[in-house]
Order: sequence, then C-alpha cells, then structure tokens
Amino acid sequence: MDKPSSGKNDTDSTPRVDGELLYDAFKACPLGIALENLEGQPLFVNPSLCSMLGFSEEEMRKKHCVDFSPPEDAQKDWALFQQLRAGTIDHYQLEKRFFRRDGSLVWGNLSISLLNSRPSPLVIAMVEDITAKKTAEEAQFRHVAIVESSEDAIISKNLDGVITSWSASAERMFGYSEAEVLGHSITILFPPELGEEENKILETLRAGGRLEHYETVRITKAGKKVDVSLSIYPIKDSTGKIEGISEIARNISERKKAEQALTDMTRKLIAGQEQERARIGRELHDDINQRLAMLALELEQPYDPSEFQKRVQEFRDELRQISDDVQALSHNLYATKLEYLGVLAGMKSWCKEVAERQKLDIDFRSDVRSALPLDVGRPMFRVLQEALHNASKHSGVKRIEVQLREDSGEIHLIVRDSGKGFDVEAALQGKGLGLTSMRERVRLVNGTIEIQSKPMGGTTIHVRVPLELGSEGQRAVG
Repeated sequence: MDKPSSGKNDTDSTPRVDGELLYDAFKACPLGIALENLEGQPLFVNPSLCSMLGFSEEEMRKKHCVDFSPPEDAQKDWALFQQLRAGTIDHYQLEKRFFRRDGSLVWGNLSISLLNSRPSPLVIAMVEDITAKKTAEEAQFRHVAIVESSEDAIISKNLDGVITSWSASAERMFGYSEAEVLGHSITILFPPELGEEENKILETLRAGGRLEHYETVRITKAGKKVDVSLSIYPIKDSTGKIEGISEIARNISERKKAEQALTDMTRKLIAGQEQERARIGRELHDDINQRLAMLALELEQPYDPSEFQKRVQEFRDELRQISDDVQALSHNLYATKLEYLGVLAGMKSWCKEVAERQKLDIDFRSDVRSALPLDVGRPMFRVLQEALHNASKHSGVKRIEVQLREDSGEIHLIVRDSGKGFDVEAALQGKGLGLTSMRERVRLVNGTIEIQSKPMGGTTIHVRVPLELGSEGQRAVG
C-alpha cells in the first residue's frame, strides 16, 4: 500500500509526525481496517484485514465490499451501505459473515462510519474477528438444545452430591422444578432403602472413576419409583482437577416391565411344558399302555373257535382305536397334516377329527383363496387347537363355529361359541398358559389377537395375521 501523503509540499523535508503515527497505527492495528469510496471499492486495507480474509492488498483493491458477503447476505449488506452513501445514516454496526479467499467463512463484528473527508467523503470499515466467539456460542446453543430436547435427565452436582444444574427432561422425569432442587442433595431422588448408595457413587467419582449403564431406582416428587440407567462422569477443569460430576439418567421402567413380563411368560412356558409332558406321560401310561396290556392279556386267553372271527374283529377294532388315539396325541405335538395336506385342508381335517372324537358339531367355513405358507399356518393351527380344546372343555355347548377368511392381505381366523364364557383378564392373570401361548404365537408372526368373552356370554377369538411376514416374523417362526 502506498504510504499516504503527509500533507506537506514535497520540497518540505520536515514530515508531519501525526501523519506517520496514523499510518503506523493503521498498519499495526489488530483490527481489520479498510478505507472505501462511496462505491464500496476498497482504497486502502491494512495487513490484519488481508490476513483475516486471506487476500493480498492488490487483490482486496480489485474487490467490491459485498464480494466478501455470502449470497444470502449481500443484498441486505449493500442496502445498509446505500443508506450510508445517501447520508440517511452515518454509522452502523453488525455481526456478519465474510468469505475468505479459500471459500471458508469467518465471523466479524463490522463497524462502518462515514468520513466527511476532502476532496470526497470516504467510508472506514473496521472488522473484529469473532469466529471463535461465534463458534463457542453455537456450540453452547447446540449443547443447550441437546440437553433441553433430550429424553434423558441431565444433572450436574458438586463433589458433595449437591445439585448444581437440572435439565428440563429431569423435571419431566422426576417432577421437581429446577428451583426446587438446586442447592439440594441428589439424595432427594433416593428411596429410603438406597440411602447409602450416593456415598459409594461419590467415592468412585472422587477417585477419578466413572459409572456407565448403572441400573438402580429413583423416586419422583409424587413418590413413584422409577427404574433408571445412570451414566456418571467426573467434570474436570483445564488442569485435570475434578470440580464436579455430570449424571445422565435414562428411564428404563418400561424395559424393566417388559423384561419382567418376558420372565413371567418364560416361567409359564416352562411350567406349561412340564404340565404337557406330565399329561402325555399320564395318557401313555394310564391309558394307551394300560389298554395295550389289557389287549395282550385278552390275546393270551383261550377262546372258543366258533367265536374266532368275532374276537379277531374286536381285537382289530381295539387296535384301531388305540392307533387313532396315539395319532391324535401325536397331532397335538406336531402338525403333520399341515405339511401333507396344506394349511387349509389340515385345519379342516383337524376340526373334523376333534368333532368326531369329542362328539361336537364344528362348523368349519373358509373363503381363503391364497395358498397359506406354513410360517403363517403353523401358529394359526396352534391357536385353533387351543381354542377348540378350551371350547370343548369349558364352554358347555356342542356347537362351535370356525371361520377362515382372506381380507386386504390378512388372514382372519375366528373361533366362536355361545357357551359359558369367562373373565378374560382374570384368565390372563391366572396360572393357565393357553391364552398367553396364543397371544405369543400370534405376536411372533406380526399378527393381532382379540378375545371377547364374559361369563354366560359366549366366547369369540379373532386372529389377524398378515400374509407377507416381515424378516423378524420369519426368523421367529422359522
């Protein structure tokens, strides 16, 4: 940059000290400075501004002031400059972004003033680089936004366990407002039986340790217990000294309920398997085995040759009946007919067998047009088995309706009787496994089951299963 004239004639060798000082200050100023004409053309720029924006002095002089503005800011920046140019305003200040030579952006605090200099007015622009400040502000804003929008409670406390910060999610989870907890010990969230837990936590944190996914119980302002998973970390200053503790609490009550429900169901399933094994053992030992023993004894008895044909026919009938009962027992364990006959024919055949064996009138109707895959058919067949078993055993009626229909990509199975009925909720809470087993089988194929019944009001079981199983359902039933 050409050194500005001192204002004296060239023949005068005595320089003006104030002009030199002003020029030196212009060059050394840590703020970026530019002198511009009223067209927005930089005339003089100092090294700080060149360094800030990455351009040389020569390159800066060839630019227009709005060339440094992002496109979305250029119009409003030029509008302000026009007001200055027109004399409407003589100064303005704002925080704005500037393009650097490499295409990156920096934040600057821009202060622009109109100088009524001669022979023509000039504009002085001073820019302070505030990129670090804006980055910190944006990081803080993001941090606050994350904290406030998080579903997890985020809490800070000092090394004595006294709460120093409390997020909005902590208020939602525990019911206390920030004003109610600041300055209080975190133990206000502890149930009485866990009163000593905080001492152990603080001891771990003071030693520089941390706790991750630590599951425990906390209590809300209303006195309700909440299962939580805690992640607790020490807060350190720039020297590494621990100055506080950050605690993140996640509500896992629903997960715990689901785990307990799964545990209860597993326990029921195991108990049901043992009961089923015991039942099959009794049937084999007390019925099938005894009948075969009796048949063997009868075959050893002497008989009149004149009754030979009659006795052979009786033995044949008895063996056929035992064979049918063994087959029925095996069908309860493994649905072979579904594989040999297909789902629809297998279910229809099963209804016929049960009707003959239990002396029931089972009205089976189907309008299903699609060939049902076994992944869909097996769980529906098991539900049908359980529903017919319950109806024949408990309904007190001899007529049962079974309907299969296809509608909008779903298969509907409806089993209905007009018998004694029962209390559905009481049955689900009881020790029996039948209804729980039906619900679980349907859930595993992404279906739904609705059970409608009331004492002396009959029972209707309605199952809906999508024809196309998702990958989760295929894995579950495969």
